[in-house]
Amino acid sequence: MLDIPTLVKAQRAFFSSGKTRDVSFRIEALEKLRRVLIDREQDIAEALKKDFGKPFFESYTTEIGYVLGDIGHTIRGLKSWAKPRKVKTPLVLMPARSEIHYEPFGCTLIIAPWNYPFQLQISPLIGAIAAGNTAILKPSEVTKHTQKFINDVLQEIYPPEYIAGVGGAIPETQQLLEEKFDLIFFTGSTRVGRIVMEKAARNLTPVVLELGGKSPCIVDENVDLKTAARRIVWGKFMNASQTCVAPDYICIHANIYEQFLTQLKSTIVEFYGENPKTSDSYARIVNEPHFDRLLGLIDKAKLFHGGESDRSSRYIAPTILRDVSWTDKVMEDEVFGPIMPCFKYDNIDDLIKLINARPKPLSFYLFTKNKNLQEKVLRAVPFGGASVNDCVVHLANPELPFGGVGESGMGAYHGQYSFEVFSHKKSVLRKPFALDATMRYPPYTPFNLKLIRFFMK
Repeated sequence: MLDIPTLVKAQRAFFSSGKTRDVSFRIEALEKLRRVLIDREQDIAEALKKDFGKPFFESYTTEIGYVLGDIGHTIRGLKSWAKPRKVKTPLVLMPARSEIHYEPFGCTLIIAPWNYPFQLQISPLIGAIAAGNTAILKPSEVTKHTQKFINDVLQEIYPPEYIAGVGGAIPETQQLLEEKFDLIFFTGSTRVGRIVMEKAARNLTPVVLELGGKSPCIVDENVDLKTAARRIVWGKFMNASQTCVAPDYICIHANIYEQFLTQLKSTIVEFYGENPKTSDSYARIVNEPHFDRLLGLIDKAKLFHGGESDRSSRYIAPTILRDVSWTDKVMEDEVFGPIMPCFKYDNIDDLIKLINARPKPLSFYLFTKNKNLQEKVLRAVPFGGASVNDCVVHLANPELPFGGVGESGMGAYHGQYSFEVFSHKKSVLRKPFALDATMRYPPYTPFNLKLIRFFMK
């Protein structure tokens, strides 16, 4: 296998050949990917099952099916997206026409996390291919079976000078970050995101950072309790809550607090049974370090439901903590596991101040039938993306950009936004030789200045 510096050099040479600039080449590359993923669907699911016991339904809906839909959406739209886009030209520059051309950056690096190790690696790759780049992928070593699957598939369908996967762990990632890329796309923790950005800054390499944070969920008193509980429990405990956009903590109006806690508990039992350990619909924690970290966040004095665990199978039951305070350990960092801290609130304005005192979240959730309250809260709270009266599902619309803000990330992708984030927008103004406006040329006169003032208004 090529070493990393040699691999980067080969990809630069391949990009310079101009092959990737042909839109039909890009579409064929995406078609190859789609065909092999359809053929290897069971292999993907098996790798995810081995890595953290992910149920097939979740593997398909959140990873395999999502990626296949993303490829299909991109193939259908790519010819249109790649065309130069005409924009308006101010009167002072007439006669001229203005355009935006989409140009690939070149050699790109995509670093993926372990929580959705297939989707969060392949979905950015779709954007990189669509935009005409070469790409080196670094799947997470934590999910070793999925890492091997991805790298094997890439080797099967693409030459390494075009698309290649790199195995290994932290040393390989560090070595990749020492190389000069034209764009780095990183998904992972805020802590590691800072390291990636620092490394990229030495070469002034643009970065897309898809990070995380504590995504709040507010439950107003004016809701359908059963439906709200079902949607929150689904969004929270899917993938054993190892989801960057999972509702991290739940803020429940005081008037329905006890009633809603009971509804959350009954919904967990409805979804996963009295003993979720035996459920075919519930995943496991990815490894022992994360398992141990999560157990340390469970305050038994505030335990309302769940709390059971089994280290041998890395199982932690869906857990609800009640009457949590903002200074509790579980509120220090993103939970990233099946522990649901619940607060009681009385005044929405006070709650908004408390939420806004924390780093800007990747996602935000609000449950209420009150349209005025919806508008008030959505205006007042900064976030990457939101679902109102549901959880997580805003990611499923390829027409919506997905990305963070502040400490939860920078840059957005999905659908056409993936194509755009992997493209440099090149500005072009075309002007004929005829009708040359002499008023801009010296010698400058008061009359010419008057004309300029008129046309520049």
